[in-house]
Amino acid sequence: MNRIGDFGFGLGVFACYAVFQTVEFEVIFATAPLHANQSFEFFNFEVDQLTCISLLLFVGAVGKSSQIGLHT
Repeated sequence: MNRIGDFGFGLGVFACYAVFQTVEFEVIFATAPLHANQSFEFFNFEVDQLTCISLLLFVGAVGKSSQIGLHT
């Protein structure tokens, strides 16, 4: 179950880097309003950038902390 969290975190970090060209929180938080309402293609689906990144990081946090059905 821990690997689900790893996968979510990995994709979330890669998506952050692809969108913001960095993984530093200060830069991401400062430039996030510029990326509002923009989308990209994720597994052949057109999704909002910030929503996708947020959900991937959330899945990573839930998976790594064994919550919501991911506990054994």
